[in-house]
Amino acid sequence: MSDHHSDPAHSHGPITRSGEIPEHDDYHGHNAGDHGGDHAHGGIAKYLAVFAALCVLTTMSFLTYSPAWPWRNEPHVGWAFMMAVSCTKAMLVVLFFMHVLWEANWKYVLTIPAAMMALFLGIMLIPDIGLRTRMVAQERALHMARPSDVRLMEQAGEADLLADPAEHKNQSEPHN
Repeated sequence: MSDHHSDPAHSHGPITRSGEIPEHDDYHGHNAGDHGGDHAHGGIAKYLAVFAALCVLTTMSFLTYSPAWPWRNEPHVGWAFMMAVSCTKAMLVVLFFMHVLWEANWKYVLTIPAAMMALFLGIMLIPDIGLRTRMVAQERALHMARPSDVRLMEQAGEADLLADPAEHKNQSEPHN
């Protein structure tokens, strides 16, 4: 066997150099008799670290709804932050749990054009989403939600609580 194929952990992918073909290799390039738990992907510690990172990122996106969030009155900041966190979590899952990090270079041929098309589609939909209320039927315009409606409903809920807090407490308790 040649020198560059002597370590089964480094024999991923097709053989592109001249030399002997390793015998009895399974799909991932490991010897059929070598089924140890720790292989070229780094062992369980790497997966636990990624899991911990996913938990931290989930907690961060959950905290955007807490009173501690500094941009409480600016929902667009929270949405942008949550989209960034979601994309980061998706990237971690794809890279580590779907083993794309350890794949050959063909992964770029598949992912870069798809990412470019997704970005292009998102950019092309911005005018449709941003201008969706410019030309609508009168009946639809009458029933459309407006930011002022949300404020009015919040004020009505607060006024209801202030007017009769005992009644609100009785409504929230389960009846036996």
